[in-house]
Amino acid sequence: MKQILLTAFFLCFIHISNSQKKNILITVFEKSQGAETATYDQTIDFYLNLATSYSEISVQEIGETDSGKPLHLVILNSNAEFDFTKIRKNKRILLINNGIHPGESDGIDATMLLFRDIANGKIAMPKNTVIVTIPIYNVGGSLNRNTSTRTNQNGPKAYGFRGNARNYDLNRDFIKCDTKNAKTFTQIFQLVQPDVFIDTHVSNGADYQYTLTHLFTQHNKLGGHLGTYLHKSLMPELEKKLTKKKWDITPYVNVFNSVPEKGFSQFLDYPRYSTGYTTLFNTLGMMIETHMLKPYKQRVIGTYEMLKTMIEIIEVDTDKIKELRSNAYKNILQHKTYPLDWSIDTSKTTTLHFKGFEGKMITSKITGAQRLKYFRDKPFTKEIIYQNYFKPKLEISIPTAYIIPQGWHNIIELLKLNQVETKVLQQDTIIHVEAYKIIDYKTRTLTYEGHYQHFNTSVGLTKKEMSFRKGDFLIYTDQPAIRYLLETLEPQAPDSFFNWNFFDTVLQQKEGFSPYVWEDLAKELLDNNPSIKHKFTTKKETDIEFANNWYAQLQWLHQQSKYYEKAHLEYPVYRVM
Repeated sequence: MKQILLTAFFLCFIHISNSQKKNILITVFEKSQGAETATYDQTIDFYLNLATSYSEISVQEIGETDSGKPLHLVILNSNAEFDFTKIRKNKRILLINNGIHPGESDGIDATMLLFRDIANGKIAMPKNTVIVTIPIYNVGGSLNRNTSTRTNQNGPKAYGFRGNARNYDLNRDFIKCDTKNAKTFTQIFQLVQPDVFIDTHVSNGADYQYTLTHLFTQHNKLGGHLGTYLHKSLMPELEKKLTKKKWDITPYVNVFNSVPEKGFSQFLDYPRYSTGYTTLFNTLGMMIETHMLKPYKQRVIGTYEMLKTMIEIIEVDTDKIKELRSNAYKNILQHKTYPLDWSIDTSKTTTLHFKGFEGKMITSKITGAQRLKYFRDKPFTKEIIYQNYFKPKLEISIPTAYIIPQGWHNIIELLKLNQVETKVLQQDTIIHVEAYKIIDYKTRTLTYEGHYQHFNTSVGLTKKEMSFRKGDFLIYTDQPAIRYLLETLEPQAPDSFFNWNFFDTVLQQKEGFSPYVWEDLAKELLDNNPSIKHKFTTKKETDIEFANNWYAQLQWLHQQSKYYEKAHLEYPVYRVM
């Protein structure tokens, strides 16, 4: 009798334990029947409970964020191996980044469901793919919870804020790394080295029938066989599989206050954005962009299906992805030039069978001006032009190496954070280099993510011998980080360190002249240098503004003299060919 009671107690205990286990692994999203999203603490607790329940899941704290809290990394691997050095040998890695804009919370909830459903066997455990997620990247924004800042969004009831703890938009910070979040993301990215990267978002530039849209990194910009695979294989396969699952999908609808049927272009993801940054390391990148006007439950389930479908593709293409990525950076070195910027190639287009709603301009009852209104009772399917081919508009020759004087330690720190291989000069050395002079640039008149960013930068190039000191850095381009080097160190690149104001001190002249002293020296300069005198006279005759500005004339002459400082406008990163 005693044995029977013990057995009954034990079975009852197991039943209660299983019930409790099941209960703690039900998400806030499910408990609310798709109306709510988990808070930061609820999300982290869910993953910790999941890791306690399933040995295939690991949760790690890594680094810092501006909020004071760390980032978390959750890993799901069928064989419970969580050392990425070992993982990379035999498996592909998918990294899912959630909550970069915490008001766009679909991916936060969808990924929680995905990890649980794989762990408990509802979805087949991937054999060739390890799934990694940052549960909530913008921790500070997630903690700043509210119900109203997503003006156009159809749920959830409450959510986080777009800006982080210091009000940075983290999806503009991947190159400049102003935030602790971005520095820790870089640390995670270089640790994980994902083959495929997905960033989950919600957006609305127009109204249309789709819940799901995809924003793959631009395939020409990704380039080579890897870009071809993304454009001709990965993207079409994702679309085909989702369509079979009754989830229609279209490319990200890149319009604002206009109707999509006029046609639109692919979004060009520069390296400031997440997929633009991951492209620099030949990772296949994509953003999921659900449509914010659709019900929250529908958006989360759609994101879940999209993530699940991407895993299915990686499982099949595992060897192909490994081969393409391993050869990608070597393929770049086979070319003598590298494209820094792009423009739409109007000679090639794609036709989309687009499912939209009729829209037209009507008179606003508020402003009296014309405003756009969509009519959801008038759906349509139309052929529209999608411009998804780009061509280089700016190319540079690829140097053998760069030299960076050791004083620019902030640049060196970012290079090291991104696992760039550097060599320190062991003695003072004279090296033949190419040096840039900043000829012209434009600057934003309004602040942009903490910067007055430069653009339309142009440079002049001179070849010369220069002395470098022991401790300066020599950085060869023949390494996996070649794209990162080219797109940050070449000043004309849209997201170069120069354009993000890292070198603004060279734009300011430090030494000047007193006009009453310089007048006499300038007269000697003209008298003793006929060629300078000729240029000076010609400039006064052809440039009225210059002719009427006595100080500009003295300044010009000073710049032609030995007294003018060499460091002014000289870009302090040098190229070795």
